[in-house]
Amino acid sequence: MSNSPVIGTLQEGSLHASLKDLYTTGGAKAEVVVEGYVVDVVRNNLLIEIQTRNFAAIKDKLRTLMKNHPIRLVYPIPKKKWILKETLDGTTQLSRRLSPKRGAFEDLFDELVRIPNFITHSNFSIEVLLIEEEEIRHQDGKGSWRRRGWSIVDHRLLEVTDRRLYEKPTDFLHFIPDSLEKPFKNSDLAEALGISRRLSQRLTYCLRIMRTLRKVGKDGNAILHDVM
Repeated sequence: MSNSPVIGTLQEGSLHASLKDLYTTGGAKAEVVVEGYVVDVVRNNLLIEIQTRNFAAIKDKLRTLMKNHPIRLVYPIPKKKWILKETLDGTTQLSRRLSPKRGAFEDLFDELVRIPNFITHSNFSIEVLLIEEEEIRHQDGKGSWRRRGWSIVDHRLLEVTDRRLYEKPTDFLHFIPDSLEKPFKNSDLAEALGISRRLSQRLTYCLRIMRTLRKVGKDGNAILHDVM
């Protein structure tokens, strides 16, 4: 391990920086180079990598590092998000409103679907944080048409409200309610959890790869699942 800088270090946003500070306690070190990669935090022998989105972007990094080191991926999900609009220079707040979207632990599977087999490795774990955040927007004319030209320029951490640590495949079985009649379809799971069918499909796919769920048949075109 080294503290030397490495080519390819990206400018981080406020959310990432705040979470990194949260984990850099008790003698932990930030921005440590391990096997050519900059790791966000190293605490004792544990590598901690914070990723606010896009697990695919760090797939190779995680795969390489977990061969020889215990590594924990930290993933924040906004349970509450305030949309904050500012002037272009960021000095004046124009408006602040609460987004109607509410995040939950189940949203993890929108990203975990890219690396579902990693949790089967003894060196890999993932910690999911439910947070409250501010999304900062500036009207620079470069944002999407849906936001009418407003660009998202940063995210700010307000509070961590809950967290869950997953260290092995069976830790994910709490997403399958005991009250759910088995075997079950994706539509049954979606209704039980109050999530979209697409998200329930990603959830069951991940748990099948982890070998905590299995296909046991079909009901028409719908796959039936049961716990291993």
